[in-house]
Amino acid sequence: MEKAKRKIDRRTLYTLNVIKDAFISLIKQEGYDQITVTELCREAEITRSTFYLHYDNLSNVLNAVLDDALMFNTQPGRLPTDDSPISVDYLKENESQLAACQRVADSEKYHDLLMDPTLSDYIVGRIITHEHDRMVPAIQKRTGLPIQDAEKIFIYTVHGSFAINKMNKFIKNETWYHDLQILNRFIQGGYRSLE
Repeated sequence: MEKAKRKIDRRTLYTLNVIKDAFISLIKQEGYDQITVTELCREAEITRSTFYLHYDNLSNVLNAVLDDALMFNTQPGRLPTDDSPISVDYLKENESQLAACQRVADSEKYHDLLMDPTLSDYIVGRIITHEHDRMVPAIQKRTGLPIQDAEKIFIYTVHGSFAINKMNKFIKNETWYHDLQILNRFIQGGYRSLE
């Protein structure tokens, strides 16, 4: 259970950021499954009581870091839904409109977290949980499919997108943009066939 929301003053915000930064630093040194609260407190130079004042456990810290990494605190736009092809230039100019695991690509800060093999399924699950209520109705609207079928397409798309991003090591380069463009064309073609 996450700590109850309370007013965030500058000192609290600073402490939360110190904990998250220490967590990211430890991820770079070792895998998530090797990190302990004691080690995190030592890295952050805080007491265990300070840690537990803000978080119930390491999973809560992981979720907070993932929310930052995947920009869940911002509202992404939407890629065009018409049949026109999406150009690489459009993608470069409209980064905030990309899917969650595509927006974070090229962020050195979160690279080791996203590449941690023990976290892939967890991260994909977090994306699915967060984006479900926005994306499944959009798929339904576009295709006319019932919710169960739209959910399957959504889950398939998230897993595939994450896998391609991981294959590209979450680095935005010409290959990444090419892969994203071709996958978006493939997805748009699939939607057209279901309309």
